[in-house]
Amino acid sequence: MDRLSEPVRVNGRDYARPRHPVVVVCVDGCEPDYITQAMQAGVAPFLKSMLERGSSRIGDCVVPSFTNPNNLSIVTGVPPSVHGISGNYFLDVASGKEVMMNDPSYLRAPTLLAAFAQAGAKVAVVTAKDKLRAMLGHGLSGICFSAEKAGQATLADSGIDDVPALVGKPVPSVYSADLSEFVFAAGAKLMQTRRPDLMYLSTTDYVQHKCAPGTPEANAFYAMMDGYLAQLDAAGAIIGLTADHGMSPKTDAAGRPQVIYLQAELDRLLGADAARVILPITDPYVVHHGALGSFATVYLPQAAVARAQAAIEALPGIDLVLTREDAARRFELPPDRIGDLVVVADHLTVLGTHPSLHDLSGLTVPLRSHGGISEQKVPLLFNRPLRDVPTSRRLRNFDVFDLALNHVNPPPS
Repeated sequence: MDRLSEPVRVNGRDYARPRHPVVVVCVDGCEPDYITQAMQAGVAPFLKSMLERGSSRIGDCVVPSFTNPNNLSIVTGVPPSVHGISGNYFLDVASGKEVMMNDPSYLRAPTLLAAFAQAGAKVAVVTAKDKLRAMLGHGLSGICFSAEKAGQATLADSGIDDVPALVGKPVPSVYSADLSEFVFAAGAKLMQTRRPDLMYLSTTDYVQHKCAPGTPEANAFYAMMDGYLAQLDAAGAIIGLTADHGMSPKTDAAGRPQVIYLQAELDRLLGADAARVILPITDPYVVHHGALGSFATVYLPQAAVARAQAAIEALPGIDLVLTREDAARRFELPPDRIGDLVVVADHLTVLGTHPSLHDLSGLTVPLRSHGGISEQKVPLLFNRPLRDVPTSRRLRNFDVFDLALNHVNPPPS
């Protein structure tokens, strides 16, 4: 058998080897309406052409609809119950410490990026925030760097150096739309100069946290993205675009943040320190959301679980409260990395701990955030038609590599 015809098997799935460059893009926080509004405004002609000559579907992301579990689901092709990343942040029960899940030691499954590189493919990864770089690049022999720390990339640790010179842009602020543009610009330059077989580009949701679909700022962001996607298409790449989660306004009618402070509620119900609330949205970049999202886990004495569940369910703005077992089953989560209860807020509400522990001074516009079921719908957009994908199949954002490699009609030879 021709070696190029042998599929690469990763986490129980077979992926065809790319005969043309394949670029998968994760647009952080991309509620599908952002694309619709940009096209209707006439600022995204290439995205419009993708719908007309390619394929457009809607998929479901992983819940909690946060960055880390979804990016890792996308690059492993499996849910968190397999790869182990249940949030951006979790409670390490053994140590009793709350920690970031940004270290590869927390991963329980290999990435398909590493598997393709091991099988001889040229692989490149560009992520906006450095928090994802180590996990996305775990086991990868290839190029992997973040826009945030592009100036620090070296051949030894990132497979490339002099990135700002290659891209022709300075390293941008982490709190800017420029961070995502750097990702796209780097991807376009890598396609021109290195022509990877497989490339993964992952942006930041700075714009989506601040700007609703159809606003001038949002349309400008998607116009920028449109131009770089057109460049990748012109280079002959197969493009698959999805998102890690959507985004919703989390305010009352007056535009004030609509927050349930769960730790304060449980302290009143059970006494101080009887319960421990963990917010998996927490990461080093909280200015634009104040560590407020629509998903939380709660650790409790077993005797208090039923009482706490009933009390939380009665709070206005709560979507559902599940026990550990029910949440692990429904959302395909690792049960040892979530609390005794999982709490999901509705589309207008976020969850916090105590008011004093959330700095909202950085919110210069009404709060927009994510984490719940209401932010689960994401685009699955391809620049070529899909084949053999029944409309009845429930698609997930972590199907994007399967669709791009196994089901997209290739460009003419």
